Amino acid sequence: MQKVLIIEDHADMRELLSWQIELMGFKPILAKHGKEGIEKAIAEKPELILMDIMMPGMDGWEAARAVRATPETKDIPILAATAMFRDSDLKTCIEAGCNSYIVKPFTFLELQSKIRELLPQSRDAVPS
Repeated sequence: MQKVLIIEDHADMRELLSWQIELMGFKPILAKHGKEGIEKAIAEKPELILMDIMMPGMDGWEAARAVRATPETKDIPILAATAMFRDSDLKTCIEAGCNSYIVKPFTFLELQSKIRELLPQSRDAVPS
């Protein structure tokens, strides 16, 4: 089963995303902050990282840069989940190493579509 690492500091959002990822046929791996997320990315080697941007301590931009700088994780696609939607914020997500972004609040179908874009080989595993 393909794994999706969810890095999200809010417990309720982490739980909701975990449930949605399971519905899509993936195994969710959960991390509460950027540092824990990097450690789990190295240990678990997920097919995708779904990363919150605004987190205390190490934010999502810093965590994305660290993922890209680590040989074991540098090629894992990163989907940034952010409430920031100014062009400059979204540009910073891409510059930090995120492959794409989704603006909060988002729907299950929007999340599903973004994951299909980043993991096209998983199309058959993700129910429509």
